[in-house]
Amino acid sequence: MTTTTSERIEVRRAIAADPAKIFGVLCDPEGHVSIDSSGMLMSAEGDPVTAAGDTFVVHMDRDALNDVDLGLYDVTVTIETFVPDREISWKILGRIRPQIGHVYGYRLEPIDEGTAVTSFYDWSAIDPVWREAGIFPVISETALRATLGILARTVAPGLPRPQIDSSN
Repeated sequence: MTTTTSERIEVRRAIAADPAKIFGVLCDPEGHVSIDSSGMLMSAEGDPVTAAGDTFVVHMDRDALNDVDLGLYDVTVTIETFVPDREISWKILGRIRPQIGHVYGYRLEPIDEGTAVTSFYDWSAIDPVWREAGIFPVISETALRATLGILARTVAPGLPRPQIDSSN
């Protein structure tokens, strides 16, 4: 399932792993790097997050996007929403000013034989400077969907994808 508006993309996939196992990857800075499909995340520093307000650093390189050559640069991930085994979201704080204000996150719903995972990317509250620049979305629906595939391969290698009941 995919939901796209003019300021938000959501993709959903069933994964044959329990929410706690998936949430563990999403709380780990290196977990973000290992499941990234964009090719921008090079490495990360910091402890696994445990609450809203926690931060970690990601070393980035936009070369994979072939858009703006910033070389190697760092961003700080700041956790906005933290509900264990259910939801995590974050903002990216970088060196550019004004800060952009876009949000990434995941919602997890237990289902038979696994978890329905929704990945979202929301730029509805970005700074007007970036809205006027017309550069969003930077990450595509395809990239979000691919990241969910890598997440599934990471936490449930070789296991078949469970079905999501239409009532979920």
